[in-house]
Amino acid sequence: MDISVCCVPTPPMKTVDLLRERLRSRGEANDVTEDATQRKQIRLAYEDLYKEDLLKRLESELSGDFEKAVFRWIFDPIERQAILANVAVKKGIEDYRVIVEISCVSSPAELLAVKQAYHARFKRSLEEDVASHTTGDFRKIDGKEIDTKLASSEAKILHHAIVEKAFNHDEIIRILSTRSKAQLIATFNCYKDEFGASINKILRNALNKQGTDEDGLTRVIVTRAEKDLKVIKEIYHKRNNVTLDHAVAKETSGDYKAFLLALIGN
Repeated sequence: MDISVCCVPTPPMKTVDLLRERLRSRGEANDVTEDATQRKQIRLAYEDLYKEDLLKRLESELSGDFEKAVFRWIFDPIERQAILANVAVKKGIEDYRVIVEISCVSSPAELLAVKQAYHARFKRSLEEDVASHTTGDFRKIDGKEIDTKLASSEAKILHHAIVEKAFNHDEIIRILSTRSKAQLIATFNCYKDEFGASINKILRNALNKQGTDEDGLTRVIVTRAEKDLKVIKEIYHKRNNVTLDHAVAKETSGDYKAFLLALIGN
């Protein structure tokens, strides 16, 4: 099947009709991929025209890793991050790498938007949910003063935890649950400045020989496709002597494989 990420905008209603026809005839929708604004328009247009929720229809037609990838792709990026954060806090400390990842790749403005989207969708604050799912004391510090040396030091601690997969480390819990918003933003910015290429580690782990971590692979490709995936692809190639699309093609299959390759740009 020909699968592509559209560069030329398609009128939402035309795309909706195409999507509806494919759902009726073959149960496939993996070549309907637009930018975030167009995807939102398509969701609204589909519901208005057919009186049916597009996400529920896709849920009934798709399955497995492909379903998860399409679901994540169709959401607005900020809404998607809020949902990923909610899933992570429900899973507990073993999945806090997702919270760290979201925080480290988001600008202060984006991180604020994620928190607002989280509250709007789940009627709770992200900070409260992180606190309720951690052990030990939780202190909310609203001070605006920033300790740059502390930010750099704790960025290194977070990086070490990600590399070693030590996500239950007491220091990680302490950093995430006791620092002020301003201090956390400073720490995350230091992380990005010093370890900006660490997303490569997540991709490499997701595509290791012991088995593919489809969840991590899907999360990175879907969330970075409209952000900086081109840069990530270059870094991945330099560090692993293999292109990202080749690694993905080798470790995945079927519609899931085709969808990820479309997002990667192949």
